[in-house]
Amino acid sequence: MTSAWRNWAGNEQAHPVRVLHPADTAEVAEAVKTAAGDGHRVKAIGAGHSFSPVAVATGVQLRLHRMAGLRSVDRETGLVTVDAGMPLWRLNPLLAEHGLAMEILGDIDRQTVSGAISTGTHGSGTRFGGIATQVRALELVLADGSVVTCSPDVRPELFAAARVGLGALGVITAVTLRCVPLFALHAHDAAMPVAETLDRIHELADTNDHFEFFWFPHSTTTLTRRFRRMPADAPLKPIGAVSRRLDETVSGVGFEGLNRLGTRFPGLVPPITRFAARAMSTREWSDLSYRIFASPRDVRFHEGEFAIPREHAVEALREIKRWIDTHDAKVSFPLEVRFAAPDDIWLSTAYGRDSCYIAFHQYHRMPYAPYFEACESILGAYGGRPHWGKMHELDAERLRPRYARFDEFTALRDTLDPTGLFANPYLDRVLGVAPEAEALASTAR
Repeated sequence: MTSAWRNWAGNEQAHPVRVLHPADTAEVAEAVKTAAGDGHRVKAIGAGHSFSPVAVATGVQLRLHRMAGLRSVDRETGLVTVDAGMPLWRLNPLLAEHGLAMEILGDIDRQTVSGAISTGTHGSGTRFGGIATQVRALELVLADGSVVTCSPDVRPELFAAARVGLGALGVITAVTLRCVPLFALHAHDAAMPVAETLDRIHELADTNDHFEFFWFPHSTTTLTRRFRRMPADAPLKPIGAVSRRLDETVSGVGFEGLNRLGTRFPGLVPPITRFAARAMSTREWSDLSYRIFASPRDVRFHEGEFAIPREHAVEALREIKRWIDTHDAKVSFPLEVRFAAPDDIWLSTAYGRDSCYIAFHQYHRMPYAPYFEACESILGAYGGRPHWGKMHELDAERLRPRYARFDEFTALRDTLDPTGLFANPYLDRVLGVAPEAEALASTAR
């Protein structure tokens, strides 16, 4: 038995029977065929930034850190092909060297490209879809060890499903992205009363290229964050070194200390969060897009997130606030609210509808279960779809009516991987058990 693997948050671990470090697609294919012959399930992992057990390996774990190369760049078309294990924090500066950028990014950049798209990672902007909407082709190793490519023109059904595939359809080994010319962002952070933010929520979302906000539930203040897209050669005013170090101290060591204090004395959590809300300052700065989209996350936490139809955002947020107030819950982290355009990816949380994402967090040392259960229930009443890389308790029966193409996805999974070679307990729960899963189990015996 190998040593335990843990995710970033520390809430999930795995004890795989074998850990492999493939260097190329051929080695992945060989690993898949060997695992199938031995009766072991296979899971590829990226940076371990999922809060859910989506990538927990019970059999063979494939660590793709050696598959992190830049395969090709076409500056004219914007098409860029990278190995699946390429982390976003490495990819973005490489793209900038070629005068390119990803059209949208999430608020952290520690994930690998394949991990980010497979779980439906997204940013914020009513005109922009999640990261997976930038994918133009995928290379995968299927359960029989074959290597296939898919795109809108080649195996289009597989492409429609695999862009947010949860690792259930095969091991992604390369991703082709449609990038855009390098651009900058002007960022404007401003504190705003909660009532005003909620009254103006749709105006703010529609009149800014990118808009999001944070709300400490025990406070009456939000931190609104607005980004405006600019040419890359526009005059830039990045955050200075001193201000950046101060930010890192306040949001890192300082916030960690306050959370530890709140863990020991829960009654202090509401005043601590009100202090944190007041400490959020108004400021403006500008820099290349990838340096602004993503922020450091130095304090560990647990997180859940659901996408609901955008028109229900305000009432859902008010319901969460009412639950916290009436249950005397001590929540030390803010709610994070973001927006995304509809897309056509089968298991995307934004499939077919304008979406508002509401993320709920709790410091990793504090109790979170009742609060998370309440958020899941409240957001579920609005047809909420859980971010696949974040914490939730839903199963296939409850997820099926929330996704118009759910049965088509599972039917494709059953065809490509009838024994559940790429499954794990999480995928068994959220997708249902593969039809011939017992065959793999009997091989192991």
